[in-house]
Amino acid sequence: MQSAQFIIHAIPEEISRAARSTLKSPQYGHPAHLELAGGTGPCRQCLRTFDVGKERRILFTYNPFDGLDPYPSPGPIFVHEEACATYASSRKFPDSLRQLPLVFEGYGGDRWVVSREKVEDGVVEEAIARIFNEPTVEYIHVRHGQAGCFIAHIARS
Repeated sequence: MQSAQFIIHAIPEEISRAARSTLKSPQYGHPAHLELAGGTGPCRQCLRTFDVGKERRILFTYNPFDGLDPYPSPGPIFVHEEACATYASSRKFPDSLRQLPLVFEGYGGDRWVVSREKVEDGVVEEAIARIFNEPTVEYIHVRHGQAGCFIAHIARS
């Protein structure tokens, strides 16, 4: 099996900026919730985990399939209350996410899950390579292994 070339994408900055300024979901208009971090998250803009009990975060509804598929599948995500730097799309998986229980879902045409892998040891590159080794996989979504919510999008490079 050959190593997969990939690029990690966080949510767009304009989504988190709009959530911060309106305290509403930019895609749906639902009220957002502001709280002291009770868990590690992570922030879906910078892809860093939260400092539990110290940082404030905003919870809002987000559809990670916007622009990929016409059928919406919204779910909850967090961003820092204060503006943070958007994770630069990168070929390197964020170190801060490696400590989390993760699930990688490889999507094919018509948004069917072709492959799914649970990763709890931080060794993500092998899982990404196995999923992208399946020729029908178009992209991967990273999800939190316990909460199930969307974290990031992985594209082939």
